[in-house]
Amino acid sequence: MNIVSLCELAGPGGDAEAIRAKALIDDVFMTLVVEAEREVRRRLAERIADVDWAPRALIHVLALDDIEIARPIIAASPLLNDSDLIRLLVEATLEHQIEVARRPDIGAVVAEAILDKGDPAVMAALAGNASANLPSEGMARLVDASRLMPGLRAPLSRHPNLTNDLAVTLYAWVGEALRETLVGRFRLDPALLDPVLDEAVDDVIAHPFGAPLSSERIEERAATERRLVEKLDTAGQLRPDYLMRALREGKLSLLETALARLAKVNQHDLHAVMSCDRPDILALACLAAGIDRSVFPTLLTRVRELNRNLPGGGPDGDARAVAVFQAVSIEEAPIAFSRMAQILSPII
Repeated sequence: MNIVSLCELAGPGGDAEAIRAKALIDDVFMTLVVEAEREVRRRLAERIADVDWAPRALIHVLALDDIEIARPIIAASPLLNDSDLIRLLVEATLEHQIEVARRPDIGAVVAEAILDKGDPAVMAALAGNASANLPSEGMARLVDASRLMPGLRAPLSRHPNLTNDLAVTLYAWVGEALRETLVGRFRLDPALLDPVLDEAVDDVIAHPFGAPLSSERIEERAATERRLVEKLDTAGQLRPDYLMRALREGKLSLLETALARLAKVNQHDLHAVMSCDRPDILALACLAAGIDRSVFPTLLTRVRELNRNLPGGGPDGDARAVAVFQAVSIEEAPIAFSRMAQILSPII
């Protein structure tokens, strides 16, 4: 805390001596924080949450610490940019992601990443953040998502950017108390809204939660996943560990999209390969994407759990798949995958 006080008193400096002093202080902070107890890290995070002179590496370490330590940093640090916040959305816990969504004045790129990811709790936090810079059509996407995510409805009904047209849509999905709120705020006529409510009820009966998705909804979900993967890739946050995270969350189609992007292979070919009896071809894609040999068996098991025990191949197929990681280089893997997929295309 005394070092923090010295830094606050010193103020900005640009000469050579000040630069050398700052580098020394950065090293001191990083050395101390690694060994510091939890309570010390919490006090430090509160003290430097809104300063612009703190070492960026220290801010990044604290932002990934326990949520009680990370919360003030995520909420206020001017040293966290959009890429840093997107990294937290990808790598950190759900509690960290919620704090990102609550951060005042978050940028449109971060808000869109939250919308594309589609986690109900994080989207509810975004809906309650009146200062967030939502992308174009962002409010419409939140209102549309509130049909299946009840946690969005209350904050959306109070959101300053909710329009009259979106309020009419939201009216059909909220409870009686929130309907009264919308009627009073937008001076809606309940008598005129009854047909809207009846239509919504009929739609729920015809398409209950858990029913098979229509082709339009499947394509919409695929487009959303493509946008998310592209943004993560552009921000440099699309890495092999994201593939395992998608599998842990049961998102097989998101795995396909992210794996095809990382491996630089055709997604249609990858989709077909995942449904055949050649796990060694899937191994080529995983190798190209940077998946480690030791991780591949776990990935393959999880894919099979989500994909009707495909790709098959039995013990011999699994052995050939693991051998790929020794027999083929990372540079050769995408080329080998494309060739094998073309050879097997009449079969798969």
